[in-house]
Amino acid sequence: MAEAQQARVQKAVEEMVQSLEKDHIRKMQGRMFRCSAECCENPGHSMNQVHQCIDRCHTPLAKAQGLVTSELEQFQDRLTRCTMHCSDKAKDLFDSGAKEPAVRALMDSCVSSCVEEHLNLLPSMTRRLKDSLNSIPQ
Repeated sequence: MAEAQQARVQKAVEEMVQSLEKDHIRKMQGRMFRCSAECCENPGHSMNQVHQCIDRCHTPLAKAQGLVTSELEQFQDRLTRCTMHCSDKAKDLFDSGAKEPAVRALMDSCVSSCVEEHLNLLPSMTRRLKDSLNSIPQ
């Protein structure tokens, strides 16, 4: 993928992740740490009970991080498939006898379309992630 196109996608995804982290993940981290601290304050609990309590405190954040990671992986996989399709089209054009400038133009145009298409997916992906994060029981 052209460097400028790659930078656009990376910047947009980073902004989305930072927004999710600031608005959702940080709050979950705060709850997790407070919950974990409360687990340690009961002197009557056994070591095993404290560990189980802490594990329960970590569960919502672990689910949240898993959701975000899964969505980002799916997004990356889709973008990669799209750009691979562009590579295949460019190779087919080159194999049919087209000159390098025509092949490069096709590749640039196709990759630009992939990038635009996937940048347009980010708002719905963000909404879906926010809804999923909000639905995780605390």
